[in-house]
Amino acid sequence: MFLNSKINIYIDGANLHKSAKELGFRIDYRRFRIWLSQKYNVESFYLFMGYIEQNAKTYEYLMGCGFNIIFKKTLFIGHDTKGNCDAELVLKIVSDFYEKLYNKCYLLFSNR
Repeated sequence: MFLNSKINIYIDGANLHKSAKELGFRIDYRRFRIWLSQKYNVESFYLFMGYIEQNAKTYEYLMGCGFNIIFKKTLFIGHDTKGNCDAELVLKIVSDFYEKLYNKCYLLFSNR
């Protein structure tokens, strides 16, 4: 039995951002979190992304919007920056489930 009735959302931040950009729009993360919270009754939001020092103000903004950010060290390959957060995202989902920290979760990612 779960200790509480809780819903979590786990988001691949880089893929969400890139997908929105490819579709030609920007995400208002504050409104997005509020919408998700109201529509799905979500309590915790986890946003997985590679850490780039120049984006520190963006990270502060996202945390202020209510996202728990899980950072991954980034790699620079040519002109591309890679965070590769997939394994950490899956591990967090599994460990939270094992610890009974939620009884339902949603995973937001892109299959671009």
